[in-house]
Amino acid sequence: MRIALLGDVMLGRLVNLQLKVAAPDYPWGDTLPVLRQADIRFANLECVLADDGTPAAGKMYLFRSDAKNVESLRSAAIDVVSLANNHVLDYGIDALLEMLPTLDEHGILRAGAGMDLESARRPAVRWVGPTAVGFIAFTDNEPGWEATARVPGIYYVPVDTGDRRVRELLEMVRQAQGHNQLLVVSAHWGANWGSEVPPAHQNLARALIDAGADLVFGHSAHIFRGVEIYRNRPIIYSAGDFVDDYAVDPDERNDQSFVFLMETDGSVPRKLRLHPTNIIRLQTRLARQSAGKIAERMQRLSRQLGTRSNWIEGEKVLEIPID
Repeated sequence: MRIALLGDVMLGRLVNLQLKVAAPDYPWGDTLPVLRQADIRFANLECVLADDGTPAAGKMYLFRSDAKNVESLRSAAIDVVSLANNHVLDYGIDALLEMLPTLDEHGILRAGAGMDLESARRPAVRWVGPTAVGFIAFTDNEPGWEATARVPGIYYVPVDTGDRRVRELLEMVRQAQGHNQLLVVSAHWGANWGSEVPPAHQNLARALIDAGADLVFGHSAHIFRGVEIYRNRPIIYSAGDFVDDYAVDPDERNDQSFVFLMETDGSVPRKLRLHPTNIIRLQTRLARQSAGKIAERMQRLSRQLGTRSNWIEGEKVLEIPID
């Protein structure tokens, strides 16, 4: 089985304007053949899909995409999205409540935000033959948006292993592991920028693996960070930005990322295949001339975490063995 994982997918602002005149599959560029190799495609949806809503007061960056752009997700056959991030409530609860049934009606599973805390915490489960693949999504951004028993919002968990909510998350992972043959935990965590892995992220990621997660998939920093293999399970600390309209930092290079393909033998992760990408003119394209340099940066960052990898020039793929 293959699972494709994508970092932040932001379809608002200029991307939204482009989608008013372009085909729904425009943002995905030439990455679609790679995405089609996967049995499941997962992304962090870094915007709200809605036509209504009220802009959040005092927030500088607000990301909303027309509700019809659910067809853009469908054009890439996105199966599951994380809604646990700092933009899903940019246009208030009304916009969130408009998006939830839109995703449901189009068969796109969701995790990380919902009508109440129970639904925000609930794992999304995608079946591939007899294998149940579960997805849990949380964020340590925007604590004011935390879902409660009576209020819609996000699954908020501070990155603090001493916090009650972390203990509850770890217990939920232990329980979900018993119901899913493969379990992915999506973490939208930390501040922007910086290639170093925060020690608190490493501590929590390892605790999640210890509790039963088979993959920890981090994002939010806008750039990619190294990959660690811990107890034969991968930790992607930050996937970077996959689609957006952001200005590019020439040093941090937030226009560079990967299609992360995890290959499994049944329910056992075996290797990661990373396809380097660039964001060019509001769409993501497979890197060509820059692919080797993007991969070299990932190799260096991952080597600092004790991870070996192999660049396959003919395929433009960085391969990371897991076992």
